[in-house]
Amino acid sequence: MKKIALNVREHIIRMATAGGCFIGASLSAVDLIVYLYIDFLNVNVNNLDDPDRDYLFLSKGHDVPALYGAFVELGFLEKERLNNHLSLTDHIYWHPNTHIPGVEFHSGSLGHLPAVAVGVAMDIKIRGGNNKVVCILGDGELNEGSCWEAILVANAYKLDNLVFVVDRNQFQANVRTEELVPLEPLQDKFEAFGAAVKRVNGHDFAAIKQAFDTYPFQRDKVNVVIADTIRGKGLPSIQERADRWFCNFSAGEVDQLLLELHGHAVTELTSETLIVR
Repeated sequence: MKKIALNVREHIIRMATAGGCFIGASLSAVDLIVYLYIDFLNVNVNNLDDPDRDYLFLSKGHDVPALYGAFVELGFLEKERLNNHLSLTDHIYWHPNTHIPGVEFHSGSLGHLPAVAVGVAMDIKIRGGNNKVVCILGDGELNEGSCWEAILVANAYKLDNLVFVVDRNQFQANVRTEELVPLEPLQDKFEAFGAAVKRVNGHDFAAIKQAFDTYPFQRDKVNVVIADTIRGKGLPSIQERADRWFCNFSAGEVDQLLLELHGHAVTELTSETLIVR
């Protein structure tokens, strides 16, 4: 999984040019996405339309470079198609599109997919299915009240087949969450809403596995995993920098970042950070 995660980070870096992408948040979510597809979810290139497959909903849709990078490694998507990022000839852009194999639902407007995940999980329960449903949220996304409504409904209907995974990288856009609308104590809040909660290091595959191996965490309760992560993980030059929220690097800077990812020291990058929202 470490090798696959490294490859995914390479794909993300290469997508951070010719228009750019949300590189920081994408890098923080890589290990979570890789683990879920490799070890937890019953989803593969041969069962993408199987009603018995598991479901992953990327509610923080701006992390789509991490999702598409994982799709390349899983064989869902041809590597060459990533070169079409932001072109008019493909459906690969800043947010997930269901024309891409493996994408279950469009996302981008934060706070929308928790309700979708609840609906799918409820349908599975009604049908007597065994499918697992995972919804990945951003921590800043939790400022949307619809997220908390979804938690309440999920517990009201005892949806223990649903897991909300929070990518807790401590940033909301270009400011720290605790400086804008503080979230902590986050675990206590989820537990007060009735969830069964695990908190893990979101870059430690062993710790992530240990949490998911106990699924469902508690019968008749929605599962929540708070994954403590680092925005920009893998690139010390941009890690935890508010001004490296959305980046559009030159081709030369991409080459430097790829070297940095593999442990080489690089000079300070000079490109202006582009704030899209």
